[in-house]
Amino acid sequence: MKAKVYVTIKQNVLDPQGNAVQGALHTLGFNEVGKVRIGKYLELDLDTNDRAQAEEKLKVMCEKLLANTVVEDYRFELEG
Repeated sequence: MKAKVYVTIKQNVLDPQGNAVQGALHTLGFNEVGKVRIGKYLELDLDTNDRAQAEEKLKVMCEKLLANTVVEDYRFELEG
């Protein structure tokens, strides 16, 4: 089973990296770009066919390692 995990900075947390990218895009002439937020994308192959077990394990993985839940949100999708 394949898991796709998306980790993003919470809306109420400042994103200096996103601000830097926005500024760079404006410098390059892409002035139509508004707010930019930076995140992480991960793909994991899970050795299980049990969807409920996979969801529970992913939740634990995200909360223990993949996301800093104080400042980041996460979501995931399962395929297979």
